[in-house]
Amino acid sequence: MMRLLRTALAIALAVPMLGSAEPVPAADPPPAAEKPVERKFYIETLDDKALLQAELAKAKAAGKLAVIVFGADWCHDSRSLAKVLTSPAFTTEFGARFAVIFIDVGVPQAGLGRNLDLVKHYGIKQMKNTPALFVVSPKDKRLNSVDDARSWKNADSRGEAAILKWFRDFKPN
Repeated sequence: MMRLLRTALAIALAVPMLGSAEPVPAADPPPAAEKPVERKFYIETLDDKALLQAELAKAKAAGKLAVIVFGADWCHDSRSLAKVLTSPAFTTEFGARFAVIFIDVGVPQAGLGRNLDLVKHYGIKQMKNTPALFVVSPKDKRLNSVDDARSWKNADSRGEAAILKWFRDFKPN
């Protein structure tokens, strides 16, 4: 019996009676993890042709080859390639030689393409995959093959080291 009384007393002291104690404030909820803002690389502009011409003129004035990437932010390969081409590693090693230009092509695979006339100018009649990468001279001459330009559809699986190596080894055709 004594044991039962001790247990009851211990419980009574540990648990405050309802309404007799001041309310315990609720703990603040942990801050919600903020979703990182994703950078947009392929921005839809009012006049992408004018944007491309202006960027090509800047590259020419700087004595650089232009790297034109036709892609879309919804495409993981386009985004992976863009991340490498804007990385400090790329900029440090290749910034003096190449000027990078990103052009949005929408979703050409679903018949919702944009700027496909610009892609055709460089030799791809029908864009089936994204991205496509062209290296262009200051005189607007394509310096890599159409097959090579199309091959970037696997940019994500290539990885940064292979992409940087491609630029190290690049020789105009």
